[in-house]
Amino acid sequence: MSRITKEQVYHIADLARLEINEEEAELFTSQLDDMINMVEKLDELDTTNVKPMSHVFIQENVMRDDVTVEGLPIEETMKNVPEHEGRLIKVPQILE
Repeated sequence: MSRITKEQVYHIADLARLEINEEEAELFTSQLDDMINMVEKLDELDTTNVKPMSHVFIQENVMRDDVTVEGLPIEETMKNVPEHEGRLIKVPQILE
């Protein structure tokens, strides 16, 4: 007996904003039922000595270290700024 009904498939399709016909509903009902069966088989496994993990592969940070470096001198930076006042850059007002 199926654990999921065709009405539930139509409801899921409606939530996902998908239009499905009768043939697709029957196919999805069967496929979803097969998925539920596979998950139930996994419940039968003894996982008492298995460590929880968030990913199948060991994840390592592949980014470089965050190192502070000296920036451009303020005088050189201000040469590229269209309008400034001292060390402050003037920008167009966006809020009234």
